[in-house]
Amino acid sequence: MILGLHPVSFWIAASIGGVLAITPLLFLLLEKVGKLPPALKTDVWTRYRSWLVLAPVMVIPLLVGRLPAILGVGLLATLCYREFARATGLFRQRLVSALVALGGLLVTFAIADNWLGLFDALMSLIVCAIVIFSLFADQPKGYIQRVALGVLAFMFFGVSLGHFSFLANDRLGRPLQLAILACIELNDIFAYCCGKAFGRRKLSPITSPNKTIGGALGALVLTSALFATLAHFIFKGTVIDQPVHLLALGALLSLTGQWGDLVMSSIKRDLGIKDMAATIPGHGGLLDRFDSLIFVGPALFHYLAYFGGLSLDLPTRVFTGH
Repeated sequence: MILGLHPVSFWIAASIGGVLAITPLLFLLLEKVGKLPPALKTDVWTRYRSWLVLAPVMVIPLLVGRLPAILGVGLLATLCYREFARATGLFRQRLVSALVALGGLLVTFAIADNWLGLFDALMSLIVCAIVIFSLFADQPKGYIQRVALGVLAFMFFGVSLGHFSFLANDRLGRPLQLAILACIELNDIFAYCCGKAFGRRKLSPITSPNKTIGGALGALVLTSALFATLAHFIFKGTVIDQPVHLLALGALLSLTGQWGDLVMSSIKRDLGIKDMAATIPGHGGLLDRFDSLIFVGPALFHYLAYFGGLSLDLPTRVFTGH
């Protein structure tokens, strides 16, 4: 075991490494038995090569420490916002776009400073700034649209992902964030596999035709059980280490993850596009890959805070307190 690394962090990282190591062997086996046609072969290898880059970029900052984790999530939020702004045209509204970006930077600073008061205040202050400063263009035409897009973007990439980032200030933040990331990705896989196995009725046929009720329920059961198990080892001996809390956390993760995916699918349908960007070969954009994370952070953060499961006992006001 690596010194200072939580066992859950170690086993998640080791499992990811193991899966990446054996995946090429599985592809070769499928190809040998004729189950991997040329078109599918190209697609799966492209996706696999992308994961060789994505996995270390996701995992290493969460293993290294609090500040790298916070800065890593902040960078992810910025890049996701960039894709969103370009897809929706918000980038053309330079003042609104700049306010959203400034809000994201201030949120990251508040989290790095472990200043919960500033983090909470920014939720309303940045929204008010977007609403007020949008008046300066003196263009009533389109005012509602640019303000609404700006507020939505800040709530997604500043506030929502900020809650996930703030978990790094918990003494159990690293294993918790790693478990969330791993289970969010598996949640999508579980939904796909269960949908193929016994999904019949469409979940949301216009918004996302490939999703089924069977797939959603299968993912809910499997993800809840997996995250509850991981959470047991993370929160062992604490008030959260009870079946009702562990299963509730797992269910919240699965449901909010699926809702995040559906919300972004709805936005893309409205825009008439398939992917938010082409940043990751075989996956689309970063936002296409991490849209499931948007609502998970606030849901788990506030659940844990309400039931006493957050231990934000690190020094507060790290940079501004002295």
